[in-house]
Amino acid sequence: MTTRKKLEGNGLWESSRMMLPEHKEAIIRKRLEEGRKDRPTLDPQEIELIEQALAESFHEHRAVTVRLYDEYEDTELTGMVVLIHTFRREIKLSITEGEWQWIKIDDIISVTLM
Repeated sequence: MTTRKKLEGNGLWESSRMMLPEHKEAIIRKRLEEGRKDRPTLDPQEIELIEQALAESFHEHRAVTVRLYDEYEDTELTGMVVLIHTFRREIKLSITEGEWQWIKIDDIISVTLM
């Protein structure tokens, strides 16, 4: 008799504690999609200002704070530009002594000279 009740209506799903991996992945994907944001579109003048600030940091050994685009939460890094690869459109940002990071220029949405 109890088996019969479980099979009525939505009883089987409600009584089951198991979840298929596909369903679990779909739930996680849906939650992630809700918090995702689009990449901002920078006008050519803003791109030029970013590139000028990066070049100034490189040539004058000035620290900069770069804001990087991320789908969920933008991040900021502060350091000095020690290398610019114009062909690959990347910079090498020295964050602390012995710590550096390669950053794609297209991922930078703003730069502040220190």
